[in-house]
Amino acid sequence: MTPISEALEIIRREVFRLESERVVLAETGGRILTEEIRADMDLPPFDRSQMDGFAVKTDDVRNAPVSLRIAGESAAGRGWSGTLQSGEAVRIMTGAPVPAGADSVQKVELTEEENGFIKILKPTATDQNIVRKGAEMKADQSVFGPGELITDNMIATLASFGYQSVSVSRRPKVSILATGSEIVEIGDTPGADQIRNSNSAMLAAFAGRLADVTVLPIARDDLENLKKTVREAIRSCDLLVISGGVSVGDYDFTKPALREIGADVFFERVSLKPGKPTVFARRADTLIFGLPGNPVSIAVTFFVFVRMALLEMQNAAITGLKKGFARLTHPIKATRERDALLPVSLETDEAGHLTIETLRFSGSSNFIAFARANGLVFVPRNKDLEKGEVAKIYFL
Repeated sequence: MTPISEALEIIRREVFRLESERVVLAETGGRILTEEIRADMDLPPFDRSQMDGFAVKTDDVRNAPVSLRIAGESAAGRGWSGTLQSGEAVRIMTGAPVPAGADSVQKVELTEEENGFIKILKPTATDQNIVRKGAEMKADQSVFGPGELITDNMIATLASFGYQSVSVSRRPKVSILATGSEIVEIGDTPGADQIRNSNSAMLAAFAGRLADVTVLPIARDDLENLKKTVREAIRSCDLLVISGGVSVGDYDFTKPALREIGADVFFERVSLKPGKPTVFARRADTLIFGLPGNPVSIAVTFFVFVRMALLEMQNAAITGLKKGFARLTHPIKATRERDALLPVSLETDEAGHLTIETLRFSGSSNFIAFARANGLVFVPRNKDLEKGEVAKIYFL
């Protein structure tokens, strides 16, 4: 069996990098940057008020309460152009430019207005309720770099610095192929000994976050048909994911089909539970993963291996799952020969500690239990984990 770490290194070695393309800002979410993003101006571009209130000189209100003459108003998009003098105040709105001469803002709740004067009821400190020019970002400063995954939270920043389009890596084209004569389409009513094609739907959802996905028709348990289907699939995709048919049964044809069409098979058994019969191969310019047929095994092997390959293809700076640590609420038995990555529910207890709630699995086909999983717990081979022990986790 191939150790997990070695399998990951093989995938990194065989992955080819995709070209860059420029896309409009609205379509950049979930894409990988291939250019450096730099600020084209200071942010904020002027001293900005954080409150509705009055801009004042700190020295004028040191002995508050004091009354000051209202000299003008500064609103967002329409600042006051004068210079504040001693004994004056300027009415100011949230987000508006702080006028020259002012060094603090008192919120409106601590003021009383009457006949053109404003009574400041409490003193202010220098820079109170003011965000100074360039406090958040200086012009020409690097904001984001190549390899970063663009999240929705980053869109406003890109827009603020004038990026109407961004250079990103092309999304991989992924084809998903479920195998098995027992599988029927989701809309069909299963007959005796049949199940619906839940694997392709799940894989399409997972891969769709990082790639353009095509779900292929189900391939029956027939070697010649599978060879033909795979040959056709690899002509139009960067990565092919095959579910099922990777074990050693009489009707497991994935590995023979790959070898007979001339694919290089780099590993076919991994020291991982669940997911031992995972296959990784390459045929010309297409990467091929053969994943076990059970849904939980598919999910785990996708997140450990396929997800990493998709991110590597796009030159992502970080390609592994985010790691952490949490405390076990129940013991977990280890296996002898394989490390385990078991789906779990991660929760926070009343003391604020992250905890691992084990799920009631009847086996790697139990997708009902997996529906509640939001993490994986790492269980080293031959090392049982006890209740209360801190264990390594991976966030899904």
